[in-house]
Amino acid sequence: MNTRTSIPSDGLSVIIIVHNQAAEIERNLPRFLAATGEVDYEVIVVDDASDDATPDVLQRMKTEHAKLYTTFLPKSVVYNPSRMQLALSIGMKATHYSYIMVGNIEQPPVMEDYISELYSLTESGSHEVVLTYSGRREGDPVTFQTWDTLEDAAPLIRKAERRTKNRHNGQWLKFRTGKYDAVTVKRQRSLDMIKLFDMKVSRSALWGLQLEVLWKNLMNR
Repeated sequence: MNTRTSIPSDGLSVIIIVHNQAAEIERNLPRFLAATGEVDYEVIVVDDASDDATPDVLQRMKTEHAKLYTTFLPKSVVYNPSRMQLALSIGMKATHYSYIMVGNIEQPPVMEDYISELYSLTESGSHEVVLTYSGRREGDPVTFQTWDTLEDAAPLIRKAERRTKNRHNGQWLKFRTGKYDAVTVKRQRSLDMIKLFDMKVSRSALWGLQLEVLWKNLMNR
C-alpha cells in the first residue's frame, strides 16, 4: 500500500471508480498515469466490489506505476446505499493534493498534459470547479468550463451524475460537441460535491464503512 499523508499539497488527485472493468482498466488507466508536466499528481482507483479480473489487474499495475494507489468498496455493506457516494468518499479520504478530479475509466484523457492544464486553471484559487469535455473525434479540441463556486456548477453536475440504472457509467452531460469527461473540484469542497451524486448515506453508515475499509487495507498490505 502506498504511504499517504494527511496534509494537502499543491497538486492534483485523480479518483476513478470501477466495477468489473478489467478490460477498460488495461486499455485506459495507463493514459491517466502518463501525464506530462511538472505538477505533482496521483491516481486513486476505487474498486466497487468487482468479481472479474479487476482486482488482479489493479494489483499488477500498482507494481508498475508509482503514482497509482488502489482501494476498494466492499459489497453490500449497508442496505441500499448510494454506491457512488460511498466509493467517492473512500477515494477522497485517500487523497492528499489540493485539487481532486473525478474521472471515468471509459473517458480517458486525450491530452498528455491534462494535469498541468487543469492545475493552471485552479492554482490561482479563483475557480472551485472545472468541467472537462472532449470532442467526439480523435484530435478534436478539449474544452474546460470553469466555475467560481461549486454552487454555480451544482445544477450541471447533479444533472449529469443523477442516479441511473447504469450506476457509475450513467448519463454524461452533453456540452457543445463533446461529453462531460471529468469534474475537478477544490479539495475543501470535495465532500460537498459528493452530495450531488446519487442519494445520501447516513453519517454512521459511512463512518462504519470507512473503518472497515481501513482495517481490511491494513490487513492486506
